[in-house]
Amino acid sequence: MADTADCEIIEHHVEEEMEKEGARSRAAPSRPGSVAPSDREGGTQSSHRLLAYSDALISIIATVMILPVAHTKMGNNEELRESVQLLLTTKIAVYLMTFLIVTVAWAAHIRLFQVIVRIDDCLALLNLACMMLITFLPYTFSLMAAFPENVLGILLFCGCVMLMGVIQAGIVLYAFGRPFLLNEQIQISENRTFYKHHILKVIMRVPIMCFFASVFSFIFFQLSYALLAVVIFLPYVSQSLKWCRSKAIGPVQESPDSVLFYTYLPDEPLSKDRVEAFSDGVYAIVATLLILDICEDNVPDPTVVREQFGGSLTAALRVYGPEYLAYFGSFATVGLLWFAHHSLFLHVTQTTRLMGLLNTFSLAFVGGLPLAYQLTHEFPPDSRNELEAIQISCVIIFFAGIFQLTIWVVALRGERETLHPYVRYGGREHVFMLAKLSLYPCVALGTFFLTCVLSRFSAAIFHLMEITVPVAFLVLRLLVRVGVALLRLLFCPDGPDPRAAGGEEGEEEEEEEEARVPFNTLVT
Repeated sequence: MADTADCEIIEHHVEEEMEKEGARSRAAPSRPGSVAPSDREGGTQSSHRLLAYSDALISIIATVMILPVAHTKMGNNEELRESVQLLLTTKIAVYLMTFLIVTVAWAAHIRLFQVIVRIDDCLALLNLACMMLITFLPYTFSLMAAFPENVLGILLFCGCVMLMGVIQAGIVLYAFGRPFLLNEQIQISENRTFYKHHILKVIMRVPIMCFFASVFSFIFFQLSYALLAVVIFLPYVSQSLKWCRSKAIGPVQESPDSVLFYTYLPDEPLSKDRVEAFSDGVYAIVATLLILDICEDNVPDPTVVREQFGGSLTAALRVYGPEYLAYFGSFATVGLLWFAHHSLFLHVTQTTRLMGLLNTFSLAFVGGLPLAYQLTHEFPPDSRNELEAIQISCVIIFFAGIFQLTIWVVALRGERETLHPYVRYGGREHVFMLAKLSLYPCVALGTFFLTCVLSRFSAAIFHLMEITVPVAFLVLRLLVRVGVALLRLLFCPDGPDPRAAGGEEGEEEEEEEEARVPFNTLVT
């Protein structure tokens, strides 16, 4: 029955997409001013492959910045807590800032190519130039971390961002000069010039802030770092200033066209397909980085095998047993977090900027899982460093899962626009999704406190958690059914049993009724 419900959700999604495509194809000939495909200039093509390449490139460059952190070697006699504090102020800070800034650039790329739906050779080359500058950003952050008081790193970063702004402005001007490259709704709009000026104004906000950051770097460079941090949260800063202005001088009347395609509002829609593609890329890269460490560090030298193990490769590989266990546990964690993410976005019909930001935070912690893998097997058993390494891994897994759960909460807040009707505040699918997304945060938090109490068994507890969570995912739907049935029995004990009255037909009616009754109402 669970499979049937999932199939119905997928079929409903397919039907919706087919209806939308049919409506667009039927409406296109009747709209005055639209540009027919036959009228378009030669040499244009769909932007899908260019966007897929851009998403793959950005997800790789954002994720591989964890490698310098994960490959930091720490001695067994070195206090891990002090080493992590040093890492937090240098390499980890660089990784997080790089990940967030790169994803901000990626979100801007999404919004730009929601306006531009077709490309030609010139646009493809301009996009490649923009990608080249995005891939150079991690190097500028590395310079900023290694030489925090030297202004050259800040100047290089600000210069790259300003040049990206110029290129994106050129892309906008070029595309609006050839309307057949634009979104169909902009093609038929009488306010095309307004759209162009509005998009250019939004695009140039970040380069202008980076210009001021580069100027302040010569005067008070700490303020430059503050301005760079504001870039990440610019939509929310802009929304707060807009709210303060409305309270001070009253609401400002805006043109209805200004919010259709290009805004800085947290509720602005983002392309769901590209959010999923970028997320899948990050999960795939993280899973691949785990096996790269195995291939690099866990292949014994033939001379060592011959001299120390008498030529027995099995005996030599036995030494790496804990590292293999850590690898399989880490891979299972990455895979199941992806599975929860996949299940979440199966029920989401539209993503917003706020959901995209929360997804970015979740992916940033997922990118830290190679560090967790390195730490869990690097130190001697039953040592203080091993305990702290396992607790750091629990914290990384907890935040990776809790941000996924927060995405679900935000989606529920705007359920009519963001969620499929099957899971809107009710029914078994809502409960099951909530349980699935809560599993890793709860287990990681429980493991953390257990290792605090039973520190001698910290490694065994952690590996047991990694092994049992996949089993929990398999039996989760059964547990949810049992839980909902118990709640019904407790809160609705006098209700008639449909199955006793009508057999299989009654059971189906009960499940349909359960899908319609909100879970919150049931608990109340």
